[in-house]
Amino acid sequence: MARPIITVFGGSGFIGRHVIQRLAAQGFNVRAVVRDVEAAGFLRPMGDAGQVVPWPASVTDRQSVRTAVDGAVAVVNAVGILSEWGKQTFERVHVSGARNIAEAAADAGVHRLVHISALGANVGSESNYARTKAEGETAVRTAFPTATIMRPSVIFGPEDGFFNMFAGLCRFTPVLPVIGAPIIPDVRLGGEHGVEINLYGTGGPRFQPVYVGDVADAIVAALNDAAATSKTYELTGPTVYNFKELMELILAVTNRKRLLMPLCYTAAELVGFFAGLLPKPLLTRDQVILLQSDNVASGDLPGLADLGVQIHTAEAILPTYLHRFRTPSHRHAV
Repeated sequence: MARPIITVFGGSGFIGRHVIQRLAAQGFNVRAVVRDVEAAGFLRPMGDAGQVVPWPASVTDRQSVRTAVDGAVAVVNAVGILSEWGKQTFERVHVSGARNIAEAAADAGVHRLVHISALGANVGSESNYARTKAEGETAVRTAFPTATIMRPSVIFGPEDGFFNMFAGLCRFTPVLPVIGAPIIPDVRLGGEHGVEINLYGTGGPRFQPVYVGDVADAIVAALNDAAATSKTYELTGPTVYNFKELMELILAVTNRKRLLMPLCYTAAELVGFFAGLLPKPLLTRDQVILLQSDNVASGDLPGLADLGVQIHTAEAILPTYLHRFRTPSHRHAV
């Protein structure tokens, strides 16, 4: 008997590769939809010969999307971008692309659709990223009402773009930024030293980082659980950190000492504006706007525990891949 097919859009991406590994282990045939088939060759060994097939398609091309979902029993949309470049705009990828996948899945008679959105998705947000993520959810729900929507917080794992970026910066810069610090430091008289100066305010925006393996487990669990249909899940880790605490965590894991530089939102937006002119910016103005809202669970929606996922802490996972950013003398320390 032929194995059932599951199509994963964004198969070679950060989330997609972990989902594919789990689906292959469960015995599914997987179409890993990517734009560059040759670059996705590393996915093939995740299953038996011919079990994982890199499949060329673009979410903005309706016909290629329909071909990719034909004959599939389930579809996962793990496609998303953090910054725009050329034709890769938030509107085309997060909204039009999501709509194309949902409509094609509905027309093909697909049983399950899991759509990856983002924590903080909001149609009223000033951030184009957050707004289009919310509009994408609406487009998916309209075309495929029983779709399961996942809203992860900042995701960490070996290939992440957040912790790896700041840990990498530690190699070359004497400082790390604390985005969201106040423009004017808080100065108070009194205390042990007569004057207390708070440069960081409340420490910047709050996050609830979630392990990529837990996100992948949640996606696979939702595909296998009929009770997950039509629901929206907030995928978050067990701990809430502010921006300053995340920088301190990175320094502790990499065993490096760096100054923490307070950076108010206004200054960060200016940096993001100019950095955003690059093809692969480290920071954009839209991301700074997004940072002005906390990225934590609302508590109004189900989460990882409701899908039976064992949640991993950042303190347990980060040392397993950030150790390479330690100084040579500490690189092998646990």
